[in-house]
Amino acid sequence: MLSYTAFWSKTFIYQSFQNLCFSFRCVGEENWVDSRTIYIGHKEPPPGTEAFIQQRFPDNRIVSSKYTFWNFIPKNMFEQFRRVANFYFLIIFLVQLIIDTPTSPITSGLPLFFVITVTAIKQGYEDWLRHKADNSVNQCPVHVVQHGKVVRKQSRKLRVGDVVLVKEDETFPCDLILLSTSRDDGTCYVTTASLDGESSHKTYYAVQDTKAHSTEEEVDSIHATIECEQPQPDLYKFVGRINIYMDNEAVARPLGSENLLLRGATLKNTEFIYAVAIYTGMETKMALNYQSKSQKRSAVEKSMNSYLVVYLCILISKALINTALKYVWQADPNRDEPWYNDRTETERQRHIVSLAFTDFLAFMVLFNYIIPVSMYVTVEMQKFLGSYFIMWDDEIFDEELGERAVVNTSDLNEELGQVEYVFTDKTGTLTENNMEFIECCVDGHLMPGAAGMDMIDTSPGPEARVSIASVHEELFFRALCLCHTVQVKEEETVDGIKHGIHQGKSTSFYISSSPDEVALVEGMKRLGFTYLRLKDSHMEILNREDEIERFELLEVLTFDSVRRRMSVIVRATGELYLFCKGADSSIFPRIISGKVDQVKARVEHNAVEGLRTLCVAYRPLTPEQYQEVCHLLNGAKLALQDRDKRLAEAYDIIEKDLILLGATAVEDRLQEKAADTIESLHKAGMKVWVLTGDKMETAAATCYASKLFHRNTQILELTTKRTEEQSLHDVLRKCIVVAEWNPVKRSRDCTDYGLIIDGATLSAVMRPTQEDSNSGNYKEIFLEICRNCSAVLCCRMAPLQKAQIVKLIKTSEEHPITLAVGDGANDVSMILEAHVGIGIMGKEGRQAVRNSDYAIPKFKHLKKMLLVHGHYYYIRISELVQYFFYKNVCFIFPQFLYQFFCGFSQQPLYDTAYLTLYNISFTSLPILLYSLIEQHINMDILKKDPSLYRDIAKNSLLRWPIFIYWTVLGVYDAIVMFFGAYFLFDNTTFTSNGQMFGNWTFGTLVFTVLVFTVTFKLALDTHYWTWINHFVIWGSLIFFVVFSLLWGGIIWPFLNYQRMYYVFMQMLSSGPAWLSIILLITASLLPDVVKKVICRAMWPTTTERIQVSAYTYIPLSMYLPPTNWEITKTCIYDCIKVENFS
Repeated sequence: MLSYTAFWSKTFIYQSFQNLCFSFRCVGEENWVDSRTIYIGHKEPPPGTEAFIQQRFPDNRIVSSKYTFWNFIPKNMFEQFRRVANFYFLIIFLVQLIIDTPTSPITSGLPLFFVITVTAIKQGYEDWLRHKADNSVNQCPVHVVQHGKVVRKQSRKLRVGDVVLVKEDETFPCDLILLSTSRDDGTCYVTTASLDGESSHKTYYAVQDTKAHSTEEEVDSIHATIECEQPQPDLYKFVGRINIYMDNEAVARPLGSENLLLRGATLKNTEFIYAVAIYTGMETKMALNYQSKSQKRSAVEKSMNSYLVVYLCILISKALINTALKYVWQADPNRDEPWYNDRTETERQRHIVSLAFTDFLAFMVLFNYIIPVSMYVTVEMQKFLGSYFIMWDDEIFDEELGERAVVNTSDLNEELGQVEYVFTDKTGTLTENNMEFIECCVDGHLMPGAAGMDMIDTSPGPEARVSIASVHEELFFRALCLCHTVQVKEEETVDGIKHGIHQGKSTSFYISSSPDEVALVEGMKRLGFTYLRLKDSHMEILNREDEIERFELLEVLTFDSVRRRMSVIVRATGELYLFCKGADSSIFPRIISGKVDQVKARVEHNAVEGLRTLCVAYRPLTPEQYQEVCHLLNGAKLALQDRDKRLAEAYDIIEKDLILLGATAVEDRLQEKAADTIESLHKAGMKVWVLTGDKMETAAATCYASKLFHRNTQILELTTKRTEEQSLHDVLRKCIVVAEWNPVKRSRDCTDYGLIIDGATLSAVMRPTQEDSNSGNYKEIFLEICRNCSAVLCCRMAPLQKAQIVKLIKTSEEHPITLAVGDGANDVSMILEAHVGIGIMGKEGRQAVRNSDYAIPKFKHLKKMLLVHGHYYYIRISELVQYFFYKNVCFIFPQFLYQFFCGFSQQPLYDTAYLTLYNISFTSLPILLYSLIEQHINMDILKKDPSLYRDIAKNSLLRWPIFIYWTVLGVYDAIVMFFGAYFLFDNTTFTSNGQMFGNWTFGTLVFTVLVFTVTFKLALDTHYWTWINHFVIWGSLIFFVVFSLLWGGIIWPFLNYQRMYYVFMQMLSSGPAWLSIILLITASLLPDVVKKVICRAMWPTTTERIQVSAYTYIPLSMYLPPTNWEITKTCIYDCIKVENFS
């Protein structure tokens, strides 16, 4: 017993020492990742192999919720009061509680409570939905193998090391390593639509030494451990190895992403699998990708914050002025304090600084309503509710995909109306990403794709066979039939949908994650070489002679975006071949023989035509070379550290000395109305940039087809070819001279400029320092060239370079608003970098959609998103912000003037109820509805005339002159209301019973004029009238009157005193009061109406001209039934349009 214990102690110490040494050795290595050890079935390793150290791992519970029942209130309050506005009103509320202030704490506390409560209810409801979703996932049943039997348990109880049984169409409960499947070859098919949106079937492989274990007893007998990296969020990267113990000896096998089944993926076309859990719960890759994106702020929000700072300064100035004037007023002993309100001895002994500070705080409380706390709630509601109008829009619905627009964040609705630069991907965004095989070039001989040939009987006649039966041609066709990751589906139905039916017979069809590969394999099928299946590590091909050829698949060198190629190593009749296909730029440098010039000429010709090209090459291998290849690959695959780097080095050594076979051409057609959309964006004043990884000729052809470039566009090139001939500095200088030369002539000849730059040149431009002191700042020169170009094409771009381009423009001197649109994972970086990111629901997965702010089915829908929705939302929220500040100036400035007539005694002008409900009830709903449904111009006109987008560009409606105008207008209206009421009733004002008006009647009169004035002002600005507008606008005025009658007409038992009792009725019983209300409202609104009439007559904008023409000429379309978007779910737009009565 002692010896056994000593043995394990020594083993543990040795293992710990090894781990310690390994850790010290790896310190400072950039790519070093810590590892974990997993014991399959929780079995201890055999004695003498390694120490059994049971690690603790989290359970399989998924927690996407933010709060719990116990921490909701404190955590939510903390988050809400982190907002400056909420914290400011909390301070005001506390000041009202602590010191004697002129207004009740209710006046600040109730609006703040309303804001906090509404926000808390919204966030609590959303979190409750997350809790509900979490529980449904955590409690779903899973099947686990224990002691040779399958037991059922809840998903949340799953542990790392458990062996799980998953059946067809079931979702994987956690991240799993595939041990065995129902298929003899140890493969299974998986869809990862919930992870990256790719609905295509992907192939995963079981561990070679365990794939034969197909029963519970056999799987339970597996004795193995897994060493792998710690959890990290990259869905496409995994490094590990499995140690399988046979006769107490460990056999190591590499594990990669092809063995890893991710949580959320679904098993397809495979009866069952056995797999071991390695990452559970919040450590799964799906959970690690839950992390939120950085918060984006719109230009309108920044303007709001600037305005708030200005109004805060005005508030402090008012408080300081009134505090100073109060003490000037009280400097006269006769005015110090009246005899009936004499100060106590304690108050007289207080220091004057303390008294002044208390008075300053009291004035701050009295005037604090100039800061509109309810504006934040209204803006949030407007954005949240407004986002549904985008999602409900039937014009942004694609019947083919069955998808609508998706709003991932509603904070940027108005930013859609401010875009100046559009950065778009090419493949899958401008094009359909639906590939069609066009032609192939073998040894310089052209072969058309034979698209019109029969897909089943494609065997050519004897003469044709003789004419094309060269060795290279045969190798070329076989290379394309073998060098791919295509799967063959032979069943008649997939997921209930029939496929592969020809003349009533069930035939095979191809599925792959890459549409290019399917197009090439189908093209070979039309030319007589049919790929049949992969079975028992052998790929089968049906040749022209209707003979089945079998090739043993030895190795697959997978495709990656850095190498831009893939290879396979196969064995046939004792001969070994490496077949390689990839981009021309990655294949040609590795060619040692073949008809390079002829093939390269055809590749360039096809690229100019806008076709996607691939080159195909091969290399015969000797058994010795193959053994060396196996040694390199196995060494790289078994590495836990720097595996990707070592694999890349191995691939680089293997994929050399190639013999060129030929090239292929595949067409990726332009999306419907893509050209019309780009043309509309140009007319709207936006500059469109195409950022793509494709070669220059292919991308340029697409740009011409999509009308990004026109025939009269003069192209400036900043490419590697140009910089090899001249220095980068000289090329940049020549481009900028050409772009800036003679702008008068340029405008007369209608010549515009386009720029083409590639990734290598961009890297040189973006380099922070230049060796040549005369070179200057390349970035600034590049930006100056871009400013003078109407369109820019960036080709051969890496994903990071796309983001660098967007950031370069975003942070330039003008700080333009940028929008990035793409459909693939390589577009995520630029989508996150841009002010607004839009994902296309294409065929390259849903990573772009998941990381975007908005998602649309097709590129053509971008036109309405920007020109209509963006235009409307910017107009609406601009009016909302300006109107809120205006009505609060109208509200609080009479209070400021009133202090000059009450001895600066901090006497409020309005009743507490009016102070509290002004922004909450009396004036909030009309502007909220306006900000949701206002249409100053018909949407059809906005789509037909994109130039109207220019009228609102560069935040034109929230500039300082317009803000000052609204503020001055509010001050004017406040002066008219206050002094109009003051002078009209300065002498004798009596009611019908002879009673004189008091101060509360005076304040109620001013408040009544105020409510009606600001509401009528909004009515004058409304162009799109519906029954809902009438109901809300006039209903809010009726509510004010009814509330005032009830508030002053009933003795409320919960009030200690009622200073407003019978005040409102008394005021309405006076004829002069009615006359003064009408006169003051008219006097307040008249200058704004006159100003609008004069400006429309003398200096009308394009929008105003169209509004006038719309009233004089009503097109037929206005009589047609409204679109579904106009109707919405509540018939919001089921109404008539009437001319604004202003």
